[in-house]
Amino acid sequence: MKPKILVVDDEPDALEVLGFKLKEAGYTPIFAKDGNRAIAAARDERPALVVLDLMLPEVDGLEVCKILRRDASTASIPILMLTAKAAEMDRVIGLELGADDYVTKPFSPRELVLRIKKLLARVKQADEPVAQLRFGPLAIDVPRHMVSVGGAEVALTATEFKLLEILARRRGRVQTRERLLQDVWGYENPIDSRTVDTHMRRLREKIGPAAEFLETIRGVGYRFKAEE
Repeated sequence: MKPKILVVDDEPDALEVLGFKLKEAGYTPIFAKDGNRAIAAARDERPALVVLDLMLPEVDGLEVCKILRRDASTASIPILMLTAKAAEMDRVIGLELGADDYVTKPFSPRELVLRIKKLLARVKQADEPVAQLRFGPLAIDVPRHMVSVGGAEVALTATEFKLLEILARRRGRVQTRERLLQDVWGYENPIDSRTVDTHMRRLREKIGPAAEFLETIRGVGYRFKAEE
């Protein structure tokens, strides 16, 4: 089955061009022209990736991004922002809310498709089962449930280890507190996100200099900094 790409834009010309290029690249494009439809489509269709314009009617792209990241069913879907806003602050806000990448208008459809391919490849690589995860001084031995920083073993609880492993496997993608409560703690109806914050604080203290890999995304959750 061809991967679905949800394109959210209120400009018919942009949808037509992107739809053609995505089909040409082997994807199945689905479309939404406003924020409400984008949220519904993401929940119903579960696309492999969302191309999200910021300037949308009804619900703007930043709010759509925030809502998708807070919903456990859509939190892990990669989001690529597509916007005419070239100001650095707009990009920063979008990335803080959980977007994985951005492209500014006017854009090259060919470049956009390449960005999509690269982002999906990164997601696939992060999800592949591996026995060892290494990031600079940080080493995670999955079968042995061991973590070391600079060659020195770090004593983690089972929960701290699972939290770090999940974030590392999903590197580059924002994980909401609600999603982590479900995947790490197994809570079906997560209600107290302070549990995640408390464990993250302890985890950062224990891994010391390697804590730089753990990013806080304000108002959303956490992200393991992806390697370039």
